[in-house]
Amino acid sequence: MKKTFLLTLLLFLTVFTFQSCQDNDDVAAPVNLDIQDFIWKGLNQYYLWQADVPNLADDRFPTQAELNTFLKGYPVPEDLFNALRVDKTIDRFSWIVSDYLELEGVLQGTTKNDGVDFGLSYKPGSTTEIFGYVRYVIGNSDASTKAIKRGDMFTAVNGTQLTISNYQSLLAADSYTLNMADYNGTTIVANGKSVALTKTVLSENPILINKVITSGSHKIGYLMYNGFYANYDTQLNDAFATLKSQGITDLVLDLRYNGGGSVQTATRLASMITGQFTGQVFAKQQWNAKINAYFEAENPTALINSFTDKIGTTAINSLNMTKIYILTTKSTASASELVINGLKPHITVVQIGDITTGKNVGSVTLYDSPTFGTENRNPNHRYAMQPIVLKIVNSTGFGDYFNGLQPDYLLKETISTYGVLGDTAEPLLSTAIGKITGTARMMKQNPEKSFEYFKDSKSIDGLQNQMYLEKAPEGLLKALK
Repeated sequence: MKKTFLLTLLLFLTVFTFQSCQDNDDVAAPVNLDIQDFIWKGLNQYYLWQADVPNLADDRFPTQAELNTFLKGYPVPEDLFNALRVDKTIDRFSWIVSDYLELEGVLQGTTKNDGVDFGLSYKPGSTTEIFGYVRYVIGNSDASTKAIKRGDMFTAVNGTQLTISNYQSLLAADSYTLNMADYNGTTIVANGKSVALTKTVLSENPILINKVITSGSHKIGYLMYNGFYANYDTQLNDAFATLKSQGITDLVLDLRYNGGGSVQTATRLASMITGQFTGQVFAKQQWNAKINAYFEAENPTALINSFTDKIGTTAINSLNMTKIYILTTKSTASASELVINGLKPHITVVQIGDITTGKNVGSVTLYDSPTFGTENRNPNHRYAMQPIVLKIVNSTGFGDYFNGLQPDYLLKETISTYGVLGDTAEPLLSTAIGKITGTARMMKQNPEKSFEYFKDSKSIDGLQNQMYLEKAPEGLLKALK
């Protein structure tokens, strides 16, 4: 039965991949158009909004020769990729890279990094000038050996004021000097201090803090988790084992700086938080019409992410929580939002902080290979795409949070009251503890010290601000065995 299904799937995908190019002739794309040919065919098959892009229509180019003529108009691969996307206000998150080795590292938390995780906001009264502020410092990094800490501000790089036009180029350098600043109550002013930083290849353990806070009769687990990196799933499971062994009564999950990552890891995290829903639906995937229709008819379970009790053969350390407190900011995105939305039909989720990013769609890495997977990749280049290929909804079918998930208790972070992460006096954590114990009030927001958010270090190039599948549903991205 399985063999029959796989053979049917192979035929189906073969038709999809080549249907618009093999009807009248079998002229192959010339070598100088390899990358462009890969981009068009990959997006034609997988892009979530394929039906909304006329030049990606299945019948747009009846022959490969006609497709080649179209592709020749885009000698720069990135230009073709962008031309084939829908309006950028709809698709904010699709990406293409010229070196998939870099992309693979980023998706697992490995980047060229100086260790400063920072946010960027507009300077008071300006629509062009911005300033940076340190959110946390990654251990074993260059920054961890320098005089820079959470809450520190900077307005310039190498003496050049940061603006919305130059921040990417200034902060992309392998080494630079941050020109530090202070807030004087009305504006951000330089203070004459500077910090020189150098980037190295750095793997960030996303588990920044894991501790238990005792407050009255409550033993509150606090986990600050900064990225859904699948290669740290075992460490995440170990962190839950520690919380479980200490008999926690409540859980605070801090996702304020978590830009997302693996859907599989998000499913496992949700399973660690709960444990009583194994086998039930955590989330459902919605692909473009032609892929979705096939799987709904032939293999609907391939589109479902179910709660699980194992990581491979290792048992998951589940806490069986029926209520959770989750801390968020505008940097909370993708897989983080998936956890919040996916848990809501099953347990009580109390969200504290700011409105989230609003990334309710996911991607998958496509390579230039016969199946768009990792096997038999074209040796002539290292281009890969990370296009949006699906929307994810929870078990009740809800996934419409393009404008972000609204907190139950709105409390924006302000630099002047940042506090120490993990400290019970830190505003967001303090609020969560107060809601758990019923002993504290919400901190009043000071509008004079709340700056308009612009970007953060994880979203500057978009690669770390992802919700992605490790692979497409069975049979789509690997050679059939």
